[in-house]
Amino acid sequence: MNEKIIFAGFGGQGIMSMGLIMSYAGMMDGKNVSWLPSYGPEMRGGTANCHVTISDEPVGSPIINEATVVVAMNRPSLEKYEKYVVPGGKLFINTSLIKEKAKRKDIEVYEIAANDIANELGNLKIANMVILGALIKATNITKIESTLKALVEVLGPSKEHLVSINEKALEKGAELIDALSKK
Repeated sequence: MNEKIIFAGFGGQGIMSMGLIMSYAGMMDGKNVSWLPSYGPEMRGGTANCHVTISDEPVGSPIINEATVVVAMNRPSLEKYEKYVVPGGKLFINTSLIKEKAKRKDIEVYEIAANDIANELGNLKIANMVILGALIKATNITKIESTLKALVEVLGPSKEHLVSINEKALEKGAELIDALSKK
């Protein structure tokens, strides 16, 4: 296994949290990992992306130029990172904010209305966990048990009260993939 994931969106969408949770989960699964955050100058509302590698082998560089998975949480991220997905790779698009379709036909595209689902669950800030749940279910890069433990670790004691709603968002994202596979 050598999964290279780019999470991208704008500051405040939980981009770094998604990457950190995946990294912790990968470590808990006994994999080699790297996590490379990148923020725009504005922080909240500016650009944000992170590169995560989860591998059976040592990770040589944290920079990803060819991704097996890209998560685009906003339109500029789709425009910038769709081309980074390797043929046969996976692209997750937050269709609540992105009305454009993927241009490529040589990749698997998952359209997830993450913001809409998060609002239905009662908290817009968990849109990232909806997408993450879908990603984990569609790729099996990490185990769901490890991901839930990583979620608790990343949120920490001060945000323990948010674990339950984030777990619900992860489950909802996974359910979407189950529903798509039954079609």
